[in-house]
Amino acid sequence: MADSNPLGKAVGFEQPTQNVAWNTRDALLYAVGIGAKAEDFPINYELDPNFGLFPTYPVVLSFKGESQDVVNFADNFKGDGPAPPGLPKFDPNRVVHGSQYIEILKPLPKEAKGWQLKKRIVGVHENKTGIIVDAESVLVDQSGTPYAKMLSSSFNIGAKTSGPFSKALVRAPAGQKPPAREPDWTIEDATTPEQAIVYRLSGDYNPLHIDPRIGKAAGFGGVILHGLATFGTAARGIVKVVGGADPNSLKAFGVRFTSPVKPGDALVTKIWQVSPDEITFVTVNKATGKPVLGGGYAKVQFAKGTSKL
Repeated sequence: MADSNPLGKAVGFEQPTQNVAWNTRDALLYAVGIGAKAEDFPINYELDPNFGLFPTYPVVLSFKGESQDVVNFADNFKGDGPAPPGLPKFDPNRVVHGSQYIEILKPLPKEAKGWQLKKRIVGVHENKTGIIVDAESVLVDQSGTPYAKMLSSSFNIGAKTSGPFSKALVRAPAGQKPPAREPDWTIEDATTPEQAIVYRLSGDYNPLHIDPRIGKAAGFGGVILHGLATFGTAARGIVKVVGGADPNSLKAFGVRFTSPVKPGDALVTKIWQVSPDEITFVTVNKATGKPVLGGGYAKVQFAKGTSKL
């Protein structure tokens, strides 16, 4: 019975609150890490009158915390405080990022100190190939006011307990199946061979994204780009095309990670508008046509004259 599975004890478990901070330089570095172009002044030039923090930035904070130095990835993976009840010990070398969603509740400032991430486990699922853990993080300011809510899933390959199980308190919205028509917008965007080297400086120092020996041992054939760098790259392109390059136009953004991207791969994002303020999208590898981001969903404030409805 599902109720007898020890995994159920983990659902709802509140993890230790994490202190986080960032400055304008962090905002600029993140923009470059998600492939900002020379003309993208609203996110890469601090003196631009429309400059602002790109809204997907909070996804790096669980890695970065409040540090302004290199963060030890292995120590970060272990986390602080007691282990969640009911979960087996996971192998950090067999964990992949399954999905990511962020909802921006209030416009994010260019810099912040004394903020926190409030974290809890909101879902656990076991199937024949492993265990998926869903985690929620809420970014709050010094007074406790929420500014962003994030939901992510991690897939622990080969992990097992007592059989099939699934329980979730919260689920992120998923994109609709793309309509049977040509996309409303198509974005082509090439990553660079150096993009993973730059993106890691925002806080995710997983060696998988810089050391080809680790990538080969993990079965990827070498270095792969951070999934969250691909996530941010797609979001940046959508904001530029649909939201008039205004960082505050993006209200929510979510994807499933369906295939790894190698630094230097060219990507194509196909976008369909499905409501006055929502889109569904898919991002594919241009060379192979293989989807790298699926189930794409975004809520956007469309720039004047942009909406197709």
